[in-house]
Amino acid sequence: MADHPLLIFPRPERLEREKRKFPPKTISYPNINRQDQRLSPKLAELQRVFNEQYTNIQQSAEGIDPEQVLVFETIGTIDNFVSAVKKVDGMEWLGEIEIDSIQPDQDFYQIDNPQNLLSGRLFLIMSNQRALSELISLWNRYKNNPKVQFERGFTKFKYVFQQLKDIRRWGVQDRLLESNTIGYWIESLNENPDKINIEIQLWYSSSPLKRERTEANIRLLISNLNGQIISSCHISEISYHSLLVQLPANEIRTIIETHDTELVRCDNIMFFRPSGQIVIEENGDTNNFEQVQREQPLPSLAEPVIALLDGMPMSNHTLLDDRLIIDDPDSFQDDYESQYRLHGTAMSSLIIHGDLNNLESPLNTPLYVRPIMKLKDYFNKKVENVPDDVLIVDLIHRAVKRIFEGESDAKALKSIKVINFSIGDPACLFYGSISPLAKLLDWLSYKYGVLFIISTGNHIEPLELEELYRDFKVLSSDEKEKRIYKKIISDIRNRKLLSPSESINNLSIGSAHFDISPLQPYDRRLNPTLKLLPSLFSGFGNGYRNSIKPDAVFYGGRIFIKEPMLDNNPTPIEFSFLNTPPGQKVAAPSPERDKVNFTRGTSNATALMSRNAASIIDVLYNINDGLLQSHQYSRYIPIMIKSMLIHGCSWDNIGENLRNMLNDIYSNTEIKKIITKWIGYGLPDINKVKQCTEQRATVIGFGELMPDEVHLFKLPLPQSLSSKMENRRLTITLAWFSPIKSTTQKYRVASLYFEATNEIIGVSRDNADWHAVRKGTIQHEVFVGSQAMPFADDDSLNIKVICKNDADVIKLPIQYSLVVTLEVAENINIPVYQEIKNKISIPVSISI
Repeated sequence: MADHPLLIFPRPERLEREKRKFPPKTISYPNINRQDQRLSPKLAELQRVFNEQYTNIQQSAEGIDPEQVLVFETIGTIDNFVSAVKKVDGMEWLGEIEIDSIQPDQDFYQIDNPQNLLSGRLFLIMSNQRALSELISLWNRYKNNPKVQFERGFTKFKYVFQQLKDIRRWGVQDRLLESNTIGYWIESLNENPDKINIEIQLWYSSSPLKRERTEANIRLLISNLNGQIISSCHISEISYHSLLVQLPANEIRTIIETHDTELVRCDNIMFFRPSGQIVIEENGDTNNFEQVQREQPLPSLAEPVIALLDGMPMSNHTLLDDRLIIDDPDSFQDDYESQYRLHGTAMSSLIIHGDLNNLESPLNTPLYVRPIMKLKDYFNKKVENVPDDVLIVDLIHRAVKRIFEGESDAKALKSIKVINFSIGDPACLFYGSISPLAKLLDWLSYKYGVLFIISTGNHIEPLELEELYRDFKVLSSDEKEKRIYKKIISDIRNRKLLSPSESINNLSIGSAHFDISPLQPYDRRLNPTLKLLPSLFSGFGNGYRNSIKPDAVFYGGRIFIKEPMLDNNPTPIEFSFLNTPPGQKVAAPSPERDKVNFTRGTSNATALMSRNAASIIDVLYNINDGLLQSHQYSRYIPIMIKSMLIHGCSWDNIGENLRNMLNDIYSNTEIKKIITKWIGYGLPDINKVKQCTEQRATVIGFGELMPDEVHLFKLPLPQSLSSKMENRRLTITLAWFSPIKSTTQKYRVASLYFEATNEIIGVSRDNADWHAVRKGTIQHEVFVGSQAMPFADDDSLNIKVICKNDADVIKLPIQYSLVVTLEVAENINIPVYQEIKNKISIPVSISI
């Protein structure tokens, strides 16, 4: 089977966009009398609390105007409410959050389907007493006459009053109890520390004066508790303002016990978060490590294309020596004993060499490494963790800015196209609101034109099956597999994506249960499946606004389950973390500098995807005699990598295995949702996207669009396929980086999507839901069929790429990458590639 190079589309045609309107779902709202009964007492209570707070403050600090954060919970959508809020003197817009799965009731329900779950929004608004009085005045006018004409700019309040389900203060429940912050504090207290570091995220204000005043207020509260502020960080582009605070352990205990201290009640505080919870525990027993002897060529190119933000690797390991660029401006490697440099060493090894079981060639470029973890004493052992004396958002911001802008002691590295981020925050699971760290990565990817590849995170908490082990062990392999996977799926709510893998601009990678390591003799461990399936520890989506997340899964190594010692014990799902097979073979730190061990995890899958990205860069740089290396086109490379990594994805094998296993447990609709949440677009075939065959043609397009602009790409159709009843597959992938609007529910500023005339070749959609694929920044669709469709020699499959405003007005052109593959089975004698190549004009001309 001959390999052929990828093709490039000629310059697309520019078209006018067709504007469409879609009828909204009709929701029944309460009448005005019912809203009066529901809302007037709540508004009166808010007014009472404000009056009480005002009196207390006036007695202690004359001249301070008290403010509170009000939460407006509405059913349905209300666009551009922010404009109305800005009209009210004393109100400041803080943000909005989309909420779904709201149970209907007698007041709010969908007219056509009353049992359907509803969606809505939380509007977060800072208000002083004067602004609340004006809000109540507007409400009184509305309830007396719902048809009243408000002054210009205030009309949106009428929609809010009609759709308002609840109005309340942002309180202790929101800022402290909704997350597992208290649980992490309790765990920290078990180590008997004198002091504990915590993050206090403040409500972001666009006013520097107001930010200073807020911070001064918190400093006073912290000082009164005998604590101190270690550092402060504010990043306006993501509406982030946080303080790293050190408090005496007894003050933390008081908060845990009472939930009612002056600090917890402070209205300037949005969230309390634990600090330093990203901990990597690896088995560092070097007694079981194998020795490796492998001669490989050193990098032939000087400039790195991949960066790794992780733990400190053992840079003088024989597999890593002269292959790393270590950049450690914060001196994290000090006191970072070599034997504990496990995670950074493993990730470096996987990116450079892949799974050592596979004997692949190493990267031909050095790997840039910025350590972001230190060693920590953790219950009488050493672990690697993001230190608790830094704010991780600040640390990552400084690290990425240094890469692309340089500093006095470091040059900028514009050659870097991909940053590997194989860590996640277990204290920040994704339940609908994008974390500050994910917002940061979204903004940085757009600002610098770089792709982050992020692990979804591992969920290793043990579960327990209903069966005793004596009953479980006599089941067939298929039945065991089904019981185990069903138990994991039943625990989806506790196995969500770890921050920052909900990022919309970047790729989030889960893990597939696969490696080629030899199995060890029987050692009382159970292989949960003999099939290609998602790893049991891999996190579940969906992503923001029900977008596809994870984007893909990749090989993360097999992990076995411990067998119970007694047959009468319950059957646990408890993972075995030995550094012996099975798993992926990686470099491991040791005094001998030549040892390897076996690991597994979503971190591994992510590192291997970054390695795949490097191989795609090689392919792109060699298309058309290095055309894409030119300054004119090189800025498209990270977006092309993003589209190509996903372009090879499908639900083949892994998705079918899941479907077959779950068929008699869940409905088809439920199964499709489970598959999407667990594997996203599926498992990529990377070799497939790097080259073409006689029966498969892959064509790349790229360009830039402003809102309401349309590009038309034409894929020539192979005449030999006309009127043939043969299986064929069409795959189309569109990717871009979007600016973000961090205080709005829509969040994504640029919405791009494609429309294709796939019917012309007799194929229809397969795999993921077509609504969900348009909600992120990558649209990947697979069309399959075998219908005999006649078409003329000059017919083409038309693909429109359309751009529109979403959360805000697009100010600069949005760059995108489009990848299209048409293929038939390898044993079918249809020269798809040659016939498409002959009809595509080779010269490339893209309007920039």
